[in-house]
Amino acid sequence: MRMGKQTVVFENPPTIFETASTVGKKEGEGPLAKEFDVILEDDYYGESSWEKAESKMQEETAQLALSKAKLKESDVNFILAGDLLNQCVGAHYAMRDMNIPFLGLYGACSTMAESMMIGSMLISGGCADNALCVTSSHYCSAEKQYRYPLEYGGQRAPSAQWTVTGSGAAVLKKDGDGPYIKAVTTGKIIDMGINDVNNMGGAMAGAAADTLTALFRDTGTHPEDYDVIVTGDLATVGSDVLCELMDIDGYNIYPKHKDCGKMIFDIKGQDVHAGGSGCGCCGSVFCGHIFKELKRGNIKRMILMATGALMNPQLLFQGETIPSIAHALIIDTEKVM
Repeated sequence: MRMGKQTVVFENPPTIFETASTVGKKEGEGPLAKEFDVILEDDYYGESSWEKAESKMQEETAQLALSKAKLKESDVNFILAGDLLNQCVGAHYAMRDMNIPFLGLYGACSTMAESMMIGSMLISGGCADNALCVTSSHYCSAEKQYRYPLEYGGQRAPSAQWTVTGSGAAVLKKDGDGPYIKAVTTGKIIDMGINDVNNMGGAMAGAAADTLTALFRDTGTHPEDYDVIVTGDLATVGSDVLCELMDIDGYNIYPKHKDCGKMIFDIKGQDVHAGGSGCGCCGSVFCGHIFKELKRGNIKRMILMATGALMNPQLLFQGETIPSIAHALIIDTEKVM
């Protein structure tokens, strides 16, 4: 049922049944290394290009999730997948041989949350029994597309983020023992007037604050009602801005807030400037570390919110700013809201 303007609460909440995660070599050297299923030894992954490597990574992560869930491709009603590449070719080439009804998504770095949000709606609405939610990003393919070719060797600003080489896949089921997606809040496009591609965190923080405020307002909950509030890839700069904006709105999220872009790397030790970003950031951290924490019982009720910058370089060259989006999920180990 709808609750407020932007939130849907599920009477029959779907279960996040199983997940799988893959990361690149650099991510595998970070503090969450033991939480990922696969760590690549070579970011080319045996392929001839970064883009082909990303598609292979996404396909094999999806297949691993199905294997862990003991499901066949024929058991899955929908794949919901996306990535950062133009026309979402990472997902399109990854899923072309899976023979499963496909919904391609582009929410930039918010895609993991968007796919799980729509998958939950399909299952709760009776349109599916099982859905596979997948996303990925690759440092090299993203840098080439959004900023500069790696060969250029340009100096990175302190606010710049490191696009995660990684993929996450989550199997959602109509029935199961949890954790459950209890509610979802769909974000609105928010533009902070920022046009600096090296300040993605700052550009996305306004959308995160808008969606999180809507979630609290619609559900009548507060930060203290959750064990943790996890954002996807605001990193250090965006996380600070989000906390300040929420404080202005009367919500103190400082004690509860964590960000996947800050968790996946040793920020200073690995020289990633502000931290991680990319579809694979939230995807790999949630499907790796956070899902395990839910299953271990260390997290019982949480908010997962991923943010995305909805732009391309051509529009910025034409003087445009960076519109952003954020989608949020309430995830609970208990079925009753």
